[in-house]
This record gives sequence, structure tokens and C-alpha cells, in this order.
Amino acid sequence: MDISSSKPCCYLLSLTLLFFSCFGNNLSSTNTSKLLDFVYSHCANQYLSTDPAGSLPQILSSLFDELVEQSSQSKFYETSVGDDYIAVSGLFQCRNDLSRDQCFNCVNRLPEMSNTFCGRQVKRTTVPARIRLSGCYLHYKADGSQVSRLELQHKTCSESKAVNDGFEEVRDGAFAAVVSGVVEGNGFLDTSYESMHVIAQCQGNLEGCDCGECVTNAVQIAQDECGESISGEVYLDSCFMSYDYDGINEIPSNSNQGFGKGPAGNSSSGRGLAIVAGGAVAVFLVFFFFYMCRSSRKKSGGKFVKEKLKKYYYFLVQEIFP
Repeated sequence: MDISSSKPCCYLLSLTLLFFSCFGNNLSSTNTSKLLDFVYSHCANQYLSTDPAGSLPQILSSLFDELVEQSSQSKFYETSVGDDYIAVSGLFQCRNDLSRDQCFNCVNRLPEMSNTFCGRQVKRTTVPARIRLSGCYLHYKADGSQVSRLELQHKTCSESKAVNDGFEEVRDGAFAAVVSGVVEGNGFLDTSYESMHVIAQCQGNLEGCDCGECVTNAVQIAQDECGESISGEVYLDSCFMSYDYDGINEIPSNSNQGFGKGPAGNSSSGRGLAIVAGGAVAVFLVFFFFYMCRSSRKKSGGKFVKEKLKKYYYFLVQEIFP
């Protein structure tokens, strides 16, 4: 990039835009990558014995192709694929706040992960199976088999505990809000209640009352089994809920963990500090921009300011944002 003929203010404007662009891209890529974090996998303990033609691998391949194709158009889809001997029903669901591209990218990873975790051998393929990432999940089973929508699939509770007296009150208030909110939000809720961030979602084919019942059970499990943990996730067959507390006081699980360890093991304070620090630098650059532009008008041709800004510009481009 040739900036030798630019005016001093243009250098600093370029620096400011460069910072905002790189900082914003880093935050965006972090959020996107978290959607692909692995949560859990469930594979059947027994192999399916009702497939004399050995057609199950091909049926699953057709099922996966259809689900991935539909994920570019919808955030929930269920279907059934089969032959004269066996039929398999399957579905995928993405978090409701994902874009279509994010949903497709998430679901596109699930078939390969299913093959890796659950295996696929002729006449020896495991059914049912379930693969869950942070942003989406895949579930398939033999047609006609039943699973309770309230069956617990996976649960995590952070080792870090809250010690302030107000934690339980905030937690219970947030949990009460999430039950009513997810029904009013047509099966999805992402909100904050005082110092608690909560997310809940029901399977796309669940009616309002069934959705409320499912999330109520997930909330009860979180209360009973996570207790004073500052974060937790509960996944039932047909819904999930997660919470993350950002209160002041906690007992860390060990001295190396930062404040507010979330369910995936990331420090919420680290993310917060990064954003605060980035914001502070951005504010500094804005004020510095106006100051230097004003100073440049007072100097002959702004030559001194121009040379200084050129050095800062190349330093950022070559050393900080290569």
C-alpha cells in the first residue's frame, strides 16, 4: 500500500480503520468458531440387526446429504429415508440466532463427526446416534423407535462456585424468566437477567406447552445438580438450557482459572477484558486522530506529523496486524 502522497490526517484515519477492522474481525471469528465447539456425542450400545440387505450405510449417506442441503434454507428440518427393510428418521437443528451460512457450516460438519464417533460398517452401523456442537446438532434413529423428550442427554456444571449471598436469588429469577421467555419466544431465548446470561431452545417440532415442560425440567436439573456453579449446560432430548453468571464473587476451581469460567472452559472475564481494552484503545485512537489533525494544521505542511504517522502506520501493519 503506497501512502507516501497522503496527508497526515489520512494516515491516522487509516490506522483507526485498520484497528477497528482487525479488532472486529477477531471478535467475529471467535464467536463463529465457538459455534463449532464439540459438546457431546451419543452412539447406540448395540448394532442394528434388522438390515439383512446391508443398506443402512447408503440410507444414512442419503439422509446426511438431505439434511446438509436443507441446512442452507432452514434452521430445523426432519425427514425419513429408507427401503423395503429399514427406514431411518433424522433431524438437525441450529440455534435460532445463527445466520443461514453459519447454520450450513455447522450442520455440514455433523455427518463426518457421526461417522468418526459412531462408526459405519456394512450391516454393523449404530442407530440411534446424536452429535451436538454448540451451534447445531444431528439426531437419527430407526423409524418408529421412541425416545422420551425429557430424557437427559448431557450436563455440565462449572467447578467455579459463587460465594455472594445474592447468587441464588439471581439464578432462580433468571431460571423463572427463561421458562416463560422461551415459550413466548417461539422456542428460543437468549437474554440476560441481572448478572445472569441464559439461553434456551426447544426442538423445532415441539408445541408451546411441551416446550415449557421440557425447559422446566432442564432448569430443575440445573438447580438441583449445578447448585452454586457459576455456569452450566443441560441438554434433554428435545431442549437445552445454559446459563453463565457474571457476578462479582466466586470461588475459582484453581488458581490458574480466571474469573467466570464458562461451560466450555473459557474465561468470560478474559473476553470482557479484551473488549474493554480494545474499546479503550479505539477511544484513544479517535481522540489522537483529532489532536494530530489539529496539530498538523499548525505546522508547516504537517511534515513532522506526517513522518511520525507513517512510522506508526508501518509498525501496525508489519508488526501488530501482519
